[in-house]
Amino acid sequence: MSLEKAIEDFKKGNFVLIHDSKGRENEVDLVMLTEFVKPESIATMRMDGGGMICAAVHPKIANNFGIPYLTEVYEFASKKFKILTLTRANDIPYDERSAFSLAVNHRKTFTGITDSDRALTISQLGKMGAMAMRAPVAEEFGKSFRSPGHVPLLRAADGLLKKRKGHTELTVAFAELAGKTPVTALCEMMDAGTKKALSIEKARRYSERKGLELVSGSEIVEAWMEAVGK
Repeated sequence: MSLEKAIEDFKKGNFVLIHDSKGRENEVDLVMLTEFVKPESIATMRMDGGGMICAAVHPKIANNFGIPYLTEVYEFASKKFKILTLTRANDIPYDERSAFSLAVNHRKTFTGITDSDRALTISQLGKMGAMAMRAPVAEEFGKSFRSPGHVPLLRAADGLLKKRKGHTELTVAFAELAGKTPVTALCEMMDAGTKKALSIEKARRYSERKGLELVSGSEIVEAWMEAVGK
C-alpha cells in the first residue's frame, strides 16, 4: 500500500483508511471527501465503521463558516449553567482539547439521521466549504444548515499538523495533499467482538478485502510537512 495510491483513490471519491498512531487514539477511521458522499457512503460508515460519523473542516473554512469550538460555547454558557463547568473535558488522556464544533443538519433534511439525510448534509458541507476557502459565508451557512443536528463538525487546529495530529487534522491535511477542498467525512472503525476500536491488523485485513488503501498518520505528517515546508 502506498501514499500515492491512497491519494489517487481519495481524489476519485473512494474511501481511505487512516490510522493516527499507537501513541494517540490508536484508531483507524474510514475517510472520504465530502463532495463524494452519497447515502451508500453513510451506510458503509455506519455498518463497517460503527463510530461517530463526522465532518472535519480546515481552520480557514471554520473561520469563514463562523463556527467556534464547542468548548468555547460551553465556556461562555457556563456563566449561566454550572454543569458545563463541572463537566469540562480537562482530562482527555490523549489530547489537550476536543476538536468538536457545532452539530448540524441541512435545512432540507427531515429528521437528519437517515443515510440520505446525513449524505445531503455532508455533501452540502463540502460545497459550502469550497466557497468558504475564498470568503466568509456565515450568512449562507445559516441559510443552509440548522443546529443542533446529526452531523458533528470537527474544527481542525490552526496550523494543522504543526499544532495537532488527530484524525481531524490528518484527514484535512490529506485532502490538501490531494489538492481537494479540505472538508472530509470520517468515522471510527469499531470492533463488535472486542467492544473496542478495530485493531490495525483487522483494519488491514478489511482494507485488503475491500480493495482500499490504509495509510498511517506518520506518512501523512511527513508528506504534508514536506509539502508546506517545516
